[in-house]
Amino acid sequence: MIAFASENAPVALHWFRSDLRLRDNPALTEAARFGAVVPVWIDDTTIPPNEAPGAAYRWWTRRSLVALDDALKGNLRFFRGDPSVLLPDLVRRYGVRRVTWTEAYEPCVRARDTLLATSLTELGVEVVRRNGSLLWDPETIAKPDGTPYRVFTPFFQKGCLAAPSPRTPLPAPDLTLVPRAASEPGVEPAPEAEWERKLGTQWTIGEAAAHTRLDAFLANGLAGYASGRDFPARPHTSRLSPYLAHGEISPNTLWYAVAGRASARDVAKFRAELAWREFAHYLLVHFPQMVTEPFRPEFTAFPWEEDDTLCRRWQRGETGIPIVDAAMRALWRTGYLHNRLRMVVASFLTKNQLLHWRVGEAWFRDTLVDYTLASNVASWQWVAGCGADAAPYFRIFNPVLQAEKFDPDGSFIATYLPELAKLPTPARFAPWTASEATREAAGLFLGKNYPQPIVSLVASRARALAAYARIKASTSD
Repeated sequence: MIAFASENAPVALHWFRSDLRLRDNPALTEAARFGAVVPVWIDDTTIPPNEAPGAAYRWWTRRSLVALDDALKGNLRFFRGDPSVLLPDLVRRYGVRRVTWTEAYEPCVRARDTLLATSLTELGVEVVRRNGSLLWDPETIAKPDGTPYRVFTPFFQKGCLAAPSPRTPLPAPDLTLVPRAASEPGVEPAPEAEWERKLGTQWTIGEAAAHTRLDAFLANGLAGYASGRDFPARPHTSRLSPYLAHGEISPNTLWYAVAGRASARDVAKFRAELAWREFAHYLLVHFPQMVTEPFRPEFTAFPWEEDDTLCRRWQRGETGIPIVDAAMRALWRTGYLHNRLRMVVASFLTKNQLLHWRVGEAWFRDTLVDYTLASNVASWQWVAGCGADAAPYFRIFNPVLQAEKFDPDGSFIATYLPELAKLPTPARFAPWTASEATREAAGLFLGKNYPQPIVSLVASRARALAAYARIKASTSD
């Protein structure tokens, strides 16, 4: 329920960030308990480029803010600038006595938040910070010797599952709002480029949409999730990650929503995937240098190559390797990529092309609507072999075999590469192996309407193995 404040009510300010929801928002609830609430969003201009979300994430945020403002009856204030300057000014303007926000885990934001909390406290304001985006506080999970975990399985099994259970979700609080004056900056829809309008056909955005998506997943996707989640053309992935990334739904809501809704195996696997998200944020908190540096220091000397042409062809889905190209074109069209395909395209970039993981991390940062710094950096380093709990250096995904196994009828490839759709299914995985007559009958002309492979999968695998073996040998000398 939403009401409006009388003149003498005590005032709290809630600073919305990656918690664009009313339900299960602990920090917002703390503001509501105090008194009348001034809801604020700040387009933070102080975040450095290597930690700031890219264009696709920001596109989603703008639409999500419109949905949140609707839920707040048009009373969300919108500002742009430095929160360290803006928030003290807003505190004085509204006579605020409590400021609340949801904790963030990006290194620069965490450091800034600590200083900001101190400065607000010095103004006589109570600052309340709450974990609203993770199941467990990263500071509370540690090995018996007090050091942080570096491997996922013990982190989850011995750390998280041995800790108190995640808190149960909170209802949306009853809110008494300080009305926004017409002269105060509100939320307005931003003009959209053509590619943004294309994204808009793929998604419904906002807190209500997040719960609708959850209901659909519970009804049609959770059963069979453990085995079906690896197949991009099947409906077993939840597609909830963008809503989690923007805080339109909480991980606690998901953790409890799946209980008893499918087999124990499916529920456990879904919860383990939530825990992978936790692990990425945990690593970022305890090892913030991983934003720019390899988690495993020996990889500082890895012989990454630089080739802008190869990079652009990977970005555009023009590598000549169908499953890679279909995945990259899906990413551009939808702002989203199935997890199995993220691993395939990342392995191809870092191992078959030997391009730096930061190149891929930057592209995903700009094109994913579900971008988070923690998951993006941790995942790219994991695939590249230089991260925590990293895939063994000799694990190089064969994209042809991955397509045969996880897109067995070639339907995903055909959807995003229509130039291959008339090929017989086996030929869609590796069209260069089909006879010329087969290709011509399907209207495919390699090098003309679809490229030849930009690398030999066999030769590039051997080259990568040799490079990784040199790094391995250097650490054992």
